[in-house]
Amino acid sequence: MRLFNKYAIVCLALLLGSCQNSQKEKGEKDGNTEPEITDEALLDSVQHQTFEYFWKGAEPNSGLAPERIHMDGIYPENDQNIVTTGGSGFGIMAILAGIDRGYVTRAEGLERMKRIVSFLEKADRFHGAFPHWFHGDTGKVKPFGTKDDGGDLVETAFLIQGLLAVHQYYINGSPAEQAVAARIDKLWKEVDWNWYRQGDQNVLYWHWSPDYGWDMNFPVHGYNECLIMYILAASSPTHGVPAEVYQQGWAENGAIVAPHQVENTELQLRYQGTQAGPLFWAHYSFLGLNPKGLSDKYCSDYYKEMRNLTLVNRAYCIRNPKGYKGYGADCWGLTASYSVNGYAAHAPNEKDDLGVISPTAALSSIVYTPEYSLQVMRHLYDMKDELFGPYGFYDAFSQTSNWYPKRYLAIDQGPIAVMIENYRSGLLWKLFMSHPDVKAGLNKLGFK
Repeated sequence: MRLFNKYAIVCLALLLGSCQNSQKEKGEKDGNTEPEITDEALLDSVQHQTFEYFWKGAEPNSGLAPERIHMDGIYPENDQNIVTTGGSGFGIMAILAGIDRGYVTRAEGLERMKRIVSFLEKADRFHGAFPHWFHGDTGKVKPFGTKDDGGDLVETAFLIQGLLAVHQYYINGSPAEQAVAARIDKLWKEVDWNWYRQGDQNVLYWHWSPDYGWDMNFPVHGYNECLIMYILAASSPTHGVPAEVYQQGWAENGAIVAPHQVENTELQLRYQGTQAGPLFWAHYSFLGLNPKGLSDKYCSDYYKEMRNLTLVNRAYCIRNPKGYKGYGADCWGLTASYSVNGYAAHAPNEKDDLGVISPTAALSSIVYTPEYSLQVMRHLYDMKDELFGPYGFYDAFSQTSNWYPKRYLAIDQGPIAVMIENYRSGLLWKLFMSHPDVKAGLNKLGFK
């Protein structure tokens, strides 16, 4: 009996040793001695850390998103208290997902939303539209440029997209939650979208300033990141624009339709100024607006179109015509972000490809290319000592230039957290698409 037990113990020891060696060999082969993280744990880790940008990293007075957080503490023009309108809209949605996942309690989330709404009610507005930037301590406009010191209708649309999702999250909740929903409804209804037609033209203008009027002179045509602005303008129950503004302004009477091929991939829409735009064009409007099954007279399938735009971006990086270090199937993603020299809208063409990978590009595309985006996420996570910090992946990097800044931008962090949640549960899509005004606006514009 003792002999049998001794034999069994030896066999067990050999078996365990074999398993440990196999695991060790796998770790050595992968260049990582840690056990491989599961997809679900990886997604949750990235989402949770990115959520913290908008929770722990929030500007303290307003509760909104700072334009940037630099872990090196060096800021241009001492702007660490500057709040960004569009990035805050994305951040509000990231917080909603965090509440729903239990990263914070529902009570804590409600208190934050109260603070945000109270700030917005008192902050500068221009015919109901918010500026691009605020001073977080006062709510006064911080000019984005010399003449850009008034209403920014695109940034306002990104903010309202987030607020309408909050409205739907709270509309059937406790009395305190319903009270916040009612205050959001008032902010929504006070945006005068018609004013931004500059005299009832059938197009929306991006900016208006009380000091410089319409001097920025930026009528918005498609396709780019601004689709959500036209949809919300049509959806407003108080200042809704007629369908002709969308048809003639955004779609330019059908000129937006321009079938073409890029990287052997079919695209149906005309991308302003380029054959295929940076990937934020596939993200910003679709954080709340669900592209799945969405169509209108200009695009038969918005999900397929945005997936193809993502595939173009990936294919270009794999082809890597400029021979940048690190580009490949596990490291792709060109979009607007920090760049080696300042800020740039990186895109899949040789002019706008500067050798800079922006994690938000592939990660926020997870709803379109889940397998490929997860491949990038894993690769970047393996480089986490250089790329991953307290608020998730840093904004951008270049292996060619050996450039790894430990800096964040709100407008890039937000889509990561929101699109991961939409991939996992569809939460933000369900909330935004359930709003009755949004349903009416989509119907007015002929969306199906």
